[in-house]
Amino acid sequence: MSSSEGSLFSRRTLLQSGVYATVGLAAARAGLVQAADKSLLLITKTVPSTKEKLPVIGIGTNNFGVTAADELAARRDVLKRLPELGGAIVDTAQAYGTSEQVIGDAVAAIGNRSKLFIATKTPLAGNVSDAKATLEKSFASLKTDKIDLLQIHNVHGIDELLPLYKDYKKAGKIRYIGVTTSVDSQYAALIEAMKKYDFDFVQVDYSMQDRSAEKEVFPVAKDKGMGVLVNVPLGGRRGNNLMQQVAGKELPKWAADIDVTSWAQFFLKYDISHPVVTAAIPGTTKVSHLEDNQKAGRGKLPDAETREKMVKHWESIST
Repeated sequence: MSSSEGSLFSRRTLLQSGVYATVGLAAARAGLVQAADKSLLLITKTVPSTKEKLPVIGIGTNNFGVTAADELAARRDVLKRLPELGGAIVDTAQAYGTSEQVIGDAVAAIGNRSKLFIATKTPLAGNVSDAKATLEKSFASLKTDKIDLLQIHNVHGIDELLPLYKDYKKAGKIRYIGVTTSVDSQYAALIEAMKKYDFDFVQVDYSMQDRSAEKEVFPVAKDKGMGVLVNVPLGGRRGNNLMQQVAGKELPKWAADIDVTSWAQFFLKYDISHPVVTAAIPGTTKVSHLEDNQKAGRGKLPDAETREKMVKHWESIST
């Protein structure tokens, strides 16, 4: 659900055009290939239904359904590096082509399944009558006997699917159950489902330029005690990529006060600093992007006043 890399401008292009100008181009390039600064405290948030703590920056894998050897190797490197940097959440879906299979093969080869929090989603649409066989397909593709979070994709088939998933959860094969959307037009159905059922998680689109979930979805999640995953946290849908909008612009000097050294970290820290948000899952297919994003999961979180300051600054410079 969360691909921030589908715009016409890659982060590499933006880097070359001066997005990281505040620290200088050479320093920025160096920063992207280094591990997250482990001298900064890893930020975790609590899953409301269990009090389990999760690191606040994960990855989305909408673009993991690849076949070329070099691309498979790049995805494998991301999955290997993620827990080394302190991250854990890997969000995928049956709708993402062969992403589940790619993840399952890579994680089995790496041997780091116990270090990851793997979330997947049910089919996006279509017949839900053979739900058990469909669910077992995810277990087989992911090469795992336990799914950390199973999410009902885009509010499709909730009434039919949920009883089966509750049985799997009771049997210990699913740890958490959630429901997702990435479009505002589904908010009414999403909220209705959230009020009707006791989901552990809700996943919804949210970024500095897409804040409608704050008013509509987040209050219900808070009231119902649900964790919140945010997809497309760097924008990217319909050409609205936040990174593109700040190309060539300097970070404000005060960004250092919240341990931010890149625009990606600026936007991600805004997302995860909302009190209701559990974690953000930016689409990530390169280790350089992973290392930059993971730095947003360390150090200081912006307070309410700083969050307002961040929005005002972005609005004053965005194109």
